[in-house]
Amino acid sequence: MGLTIPFTGLRKQYNNLRQEILNATDEVLRSGQLMNGNFTAEFESWLAKKNHSKYAVCVHSGTAALEAIAEYCVKNSAIRWAMRSPRGDNPPIVLIPTLTYVATANAFIRAGWNVIFIDVDHNGIIDLKKIPSDIDYQAVLLVGLYGASICHMEDISIWRQWTLNDKIIIEDAAQHWLSSDCKRIGRATAVSFDPMKNLPTYGNGGAVVTDDNDILHWVRGWRDHGKSTHNDTGTNSRMSELDCAHMLVKCHHIDNWQIRRAKIAAYWMDRLNKSEIRCLIDQDNKQNHAYHKFVIDVNNRDILQKNLSLRKIETKIHYVQPLHEFGLFRAYQGPDILSCASALSRRVLSLPLYPELSDLEVEYVIDQVIDCA
Repeated sequence: MGLTIPFTGLRKQYNNLRQEILNATDEVLRSGQLMNGNFTAEFESWLAKKNHSKYAVCVHSGTAALEAIAEYCVKNSAIRWAMRSPRGDNPPIVLIPTLTYVATANAFIRAGWNVIFIDVDHNGIIDLKKIPSDIDYQAVLLVGLYGASICHMEDISIWRQWTLNDKIIIEDAAQHWLSSDCKRIGRATAVSFDPMKNLPTYGNGGAVVTDDNDILHWVRGWRDHGKSTHNDTGTNSRMSELDCAHMLVKCHHIDNWQIRRAKIAAYWMDRLNKSEIRCLIDQDNKQNHAYHKFVIDVNNRDILQKNLSLRKIETKIHYVQPLHEFGLFRAYQGPDILSCASALSRRVLSLPLYPELSDLEVEYVIDQVIDCA
């Protein structure tokens, strides 16, 4: 057939939006306002509304958004009660699912948190039943891996109990913020616009989304070296006006892109139901998925990946190791060697999923997956 399927559709996407992107670029450059201008404010307003939240603050990346949240929560007096001795002697504890990107843990460790890695369920989402009962933790970081919604009805009672016990709920929503109706449940949420995400920049970008007025003002200062108050140190972590202008162009298309992703995923899931390959999208909760990744659980994963490559279909592995297996993180408590996360990491394979795939390409990908498995 002669088809070549790259893992991302960024080239196709740009070709489809080229004139709109060039017009927006010209408008920004002609204005001479390259930072902290109207495009940034408009994009932040759109993002807050999209997330059913009061505020959104754009920063340089999703990682920066996590770093800002982690640092705020350590410094903020609202959680000082949890620190029984000065910072560094007995740092607060945050629970993090072990099957996620390394940036998730890095941000909190760098801010002074003690991380405890928690095993995941068969779809890669933190398994609340595996949280140790004897741990006095102060925060929980929820990650919607691959785009899975974290708003499971059976978890609501646990979340309410966390709130009653003054636990801080934080969302690393880099992959799932477009799931369901985009409602946030955490005190603060980190969003990413990395080029691999559903709503991608042409470089780096991220945001902190929150209803908390104190977090809003703190992050605004933090991203600009604390200049707004000079009460805290900070860093240089802004999205440029160019980035935000480009994002505003893509905002007009994101809903249609999400519909297309969902249709492709639904077709693939139907095809896989007749095979022995398991998809990591929960069948009972598929309407709430963001379809950031289409991940399968398959025997002989590495052989399948090699065979698909020979047929010019690019795939990725997310992730080769859970975080508790990294040498860097072995000093932190985590699950044992029989963890679900460890087993998944050796079986999962991410297929190319993006709205720019043609119907012919969609058919070709799933045909080859089933044929090669």
